[in-house]
Amino acid sequence: MTVRLYDSKSQVITDFVPIVAGQVGLYVCGPTVQSSPHIGHLRSALVYDLWRRWLVYRGYDVTLVRNVTDIDDKILANASSTTEEWWALAYRYEIEFTSGYNRLGIQPPTYEPRATASIGDMQAIIQRLVDNGHAYPATDGSGDVYFDTTSWPAYGALTNQKPGDMVAASDADVRGKRAAQDFALWKAHKNSEPESAAWPSPWGAGRPGWHIECSAMSARYLGGHFDIHGGGLDLRFPHHENELAQSTAAGDEFANYWVHNGLVNINGQKMSKSLGNSIYASEFLDLARPLVIRYYLGAAHYRSTIDYHDGALVEAEAALERIEVFLDRSQRRIASTRFVAAGVPTVPEEFGEAMDDDLAIPQALAVLHEHVRAGNAALDSEDLALVARIRAEVLAMAEVLGINPGAPEWATVSSLPAERALASLVERLIADREHARETRDFSAADRIRDELVAAGISIEDTPSGPHWSIES
Repeated sequence: MTVRLYDSKSQVITDFVPIVAGQVGLYVCGPTVQSSPHIGHLRSALVYDLWRRWLVYRGYDVTLVRNVTDIDDKILANASSTTEEWWALAYRYEIEFTSGYNRLGIQPPTYEPRATASIGDMQAIIQRLVDNGHAYPATDGSGDVYFDTTSWPAYGALTNQKPGDMVAASDADVRGKRAAQDFALWKAHKNSEPESAAWPSPWGAGRPGWHIECSAMSARYLGGHFDIHGGGLDLRFPHHENELAQSTAAGDEFANYWVHNGLVNINGQKMSKSLGNSIYASEFLDLARPLVIRYYLGAAHYRSTIDYHDGALVEAEAALERIEVFLDRSQRRIASTRFVAAGVPTVPEEFGEAMDDDLAIPQALAVLHEHVRAGNAALDSEDLALVARIRAEVLAMAEVLGINPGAPEWATVSSLPAERALASLVERLIADREHARETRDFSAADRIRDELVAAGISIEDTPSGPHWSIES
């Protein structure tokens, strides 16, 4: 099967053809570690985790590079209002990002470089641009270096804009630029900035501009020509537009495909500090089981906007629980029979077709839930051979999506206090019911069962004992 993706540059869904057969080089713009991660950061990282998992399932050897921008204007500004060193602040927030990724079962990237480790590579690209006439030192002698947008006719190719229609670059001092759209490649050290935030260069002490960082890190770990460049839709301009311009002007072919994930709104509004509606990852991950949150954030098409609202996680919990209940029921029913599926489980053809079609996860999830319904019907009719086959396919689909409840990454995730309290109460009532049955107090046993059913708790009596679940 051919994997197809929406290329943001050509704005069409196209067949993915790797540069090297069987291999994929994927670069994703990671966080600027200036403050705590929010729900949008989680969603973006999850999107490329899902892309990676599917490409691996389709047999590709994937090298995923997700950078950490650990030197930036905002990092320095946020640290300046505290007694904390800028690099300590950056590392503290980097740990928060990593914690959020881990809790969501997002696999670590193949490489996760920090910008500060590639300063020499950035300077080398800048020098090439200066040498070939596509960059220049600031006209005011400040020591800044800018990319000359007027020297590169292809500037604007990613976002289909003409340079004259673009907004002025906001990362540089207008006084030292030839054109408003020219953007900073190198920023001269200022007296107000800490000495530790400056590196020697041919143009004087300073630090890199934001855009040059990703050009250097992608080239260092994937080469000057790689398969896919990803990131949030908000990075398409100016960040990715500027990356493309400076890398190609420096002589690299850069990325063959551009993939951008949609953003997250809150109750119909874009998240912003001014509106005070940002939901930070730490608080969001405490609203439900991380597995539920992964299901929720991954259920929409990756290019769509997610609109988070009250009750959204309840819906995700119910959907995920239907999968969990079937897997639990089917496991108990076939565990001691000969109907245990053998071999490596594979996903159904229609699931694969959906995933191959620009990672159409809503359609893939529809296939998964249809299999759950069919599996429950097979359980009710005691068709255990069919139960075993469907169970294997459900597990394969859930594993690809990273929502297999039995996967090791979820086994160590503790339940929420409310869930632990509920489980304790239900299990105590079930024990009381078993004791009543053993002492032939059937009226008490029936009363307990009726109370549990009225509360939405389903009880299934099996040869290995009673099992309970929350009815959806």
